[in-house]
Amino acid sequence: MKKVVAGIDLHSNNVVIGIMDMDGKRVANQKVSCELKEVAKVLAPYEKRLEQIAVESTYNWYWLVDGLRALKYPVVLANPAGMQQYNGIKHADDTNDAFFLAELLRLNILPTGHIYDPELRPVRDLLRRRLMLVHHRTALMLSFKSLYTRTTGQELALGKLKDLEVQEAQELYEHPANQLIAGMQVKHIEQLTESIEKIEKVVLSCARELPCYSKLTTLPGVGRILGMTITMEVGEVKRFAGQGNFASYCRTVEAKRTSNRKKKGENNSKCGNKYLAWAFVEAANFARRYDEQCRRWHDRKAAKTSKVMATKALACKLAKAAWYLMAGEVGYDAKRMFGPATTK
Repeated sequence: MKKVVAGIDLHSNNVVIGIMDMDGKRVANQKVSCELKEVAKVLAPYEKRLEQIAVESTYNWYWLVDGLRALKYPVVLANPAGMQQYNGIKHADDTNDAFFLAELLRLNILPTGHIYDPELRPVRDLLRRRLMLVHHRTALMLSFKSLYTRTTGQELALGKLKDLEVQEAQELYEHPANQLIAGMQVKHIEQLTESIEKIEKVVLSCARELPCYSKLTTLPGVGRILGMTITMEVGEVKRFAGQGNFASYCRTVEAKRTSNRKKKGENNSKCGNKYLAWAFVEAANFARRYDEQCRRWHDRKAAKTSKVMATKALACKLAKAAWYLMAGEVGYDAKRMFGPATTK
């Protein structure tokens, strides 16, 4: 009995399955609805012959990958960002896409993504929702400050804005329309703050169970929430071969190609994890404010380039240090990051 591999092209409302033997011959294909029992029914006749199943990574892959793994199927998650589109086919459809996944799997050249621990995934997604709420709250605060500046010509301190009650915000303006806007914005800011604090309370209750969390919080600029965000987004740190791979995944390195010291093009700058990119830039901003060595290093870099470039470079340095902390399960050592302190 010849072994077979399967490629699954997943959509929001259907699943296209292509099954291929190890000689490259198409054995079967079928389109079914997004139900695990329907997918399992197609795969059942080939269960003992299936070497692997490749599922294309889309926004809705959790139910399918987790369900197939629970049924003991060998599943890998295909990474679309790492695949080059096939050539020579003028008309490509979902069936070709499914068999293309199977072909890459058969040739053992399929770029794969990381399948995150399903037990920790909800907490990671909760942290992502927190970040979304923080962005909404920041947008409301900036909108409030902008309205105040337009109508009064004065600046409103952020600390004062955070302490404003609804009635106090309305009293800043004379026109009823401005009073309505100010009151609604302050009320929304309060509601968002309450939601963010609830999420933080739930998330931080899980922190003590994660081995890397306590090590990460020793890194300059990394507090409780950033430490938790980095820990949850990384998952299994051993999947990164080294510090450079991790820094690249965190989008803290420049995406360009050079030859003979000349720039020849740019790589995809969006490859990697946008949440880790945000976390390490935030950590760099905190580190340059509150850590003396980080501030001196940042200022020297900024003098040669710019503040933006220096902050990005410090974020890269922190990302590499974070990899060492997590991979070696050690605490932060400033000498390893900056070298021995020099005396004037």
